[in-house]
Amino acid sequence: MRYLNLKKALEAWNALLPLSEKDRERLSRRFTVDFNYNSNHIEGNTLTYGQTEILLLFGKVIGEAEVKDVQEMTASNVGLKMMTEEASVKEMPLSQHFIRTLHKTLLREDYIVYRNLPGGVTTSYTVHAGQYKTRPNSVITRYGNRFEYASPEETPSLMTDLVDWYNRAEKEGKLSPVELAALFHYRYIRIHPFEDGNGRIARLMMNFILSRHDYPMIVVRSKKKQDYLEALHRTDLEVGPVPADGAHARIKDIKPFLKYFNDLVATEVYNDVLFLSEQDENVWWYDGERISFRTPNYGKVLNAMRTQPTLTIADMQEETGINRSAIQKLLEQLIAKKYVERGEKDGSWRVFITPSV
Repeated sequence: MRYLNLKKALEAWNALLPLSEKDRERLSRRFTVDFNYNSNHIEGNTLTYGQTEILLLFGKVIGEAEVKDVQEMTASNVGLKMMTEEASVKEMPLSQHFIRTLHKTLLREDYIVYRNLPGGVTTSYTVHAGQYKTRPNSVITRYGNRFEYASPEETPSLMTDLVDWYNRAEKEGKLSPVELAALFHYRYIRIHPFEDGNGRIARLMMNFILSRHDYPMIVVRSKKKQDYLEALHRTDLEVGPVPADGAHARIKDIKPFLKYFNDLVATEVYNDVLFLSEQDENVWWYDGERISFRTPNYGKVLNAMRTQPTLTIADMQEETGINRSAIQKLLEQLIAKKYVERGEKDGSWRVFITPSV
């Protein structure tokens, strides 16, 4: 990975094409969980990776979970499917209607936000699903200063400019799909057209652009959130604080974010290549991370749990030939890493880590 670049990653990906139906399924299943979990976790959703997987793949809620977080994650997956379907219709130009519809899908309905102000005063405002903002929005950066996004009055025209620019730039073909996705993402974030959900929409839209051009879709990992935010912040410093300048930024203006995005795409694509091509029983995957176990005992225990969800330690010993104390130590480590967890029934297990074979 140290000497990896985007060109080499894409060459390795193209060498795998066309993918078999089995590989497409494996990749889709992994991406569905990884994308929804991370994109929502960045925004504060509290579902664990394991809860997300069970919810999205099997429609079940396990453990304690906030109703709002479950609804949010379910809606996110509907939005992901909608985006993927729309991206497959390549002759259809991008429209503001689609972006607003995607937003309404994510938020589901209007809702009221209450805020407690100094002095005990309570204020409130309505977040509108599928409608552009009606009140100013801003963010306090980690350096303590307030950063303003586009005003409600200028948002409709800036969004018209953004969508018109994208459709024109796509036809012209001067920018690569990765450059298009990075620049769209940055311009969109500087507008922040909705009261809530802008980050989630931005991450869906960058994948809309990549998918539309037959690139693998990618995940901004929650555990590397600060890298993502820092790249946006450094680009803001280059472009300047005026929202309209950010909304009309050129590719040469966003060098910090473009470098971050190139590296992100290269890493994600190359990990897809490894996930599909590496045949090693000691290698497993969890939330975009390649896990290489030092001993095959981990794989033996994990495979036993995957093939037989209800399994006592005595059963594992008989199945794998590993002594009891060693199994207990392995299980402690796997549980601590959240790769597995115990189910509701005695002796039942859930495995959230994915084998490479």
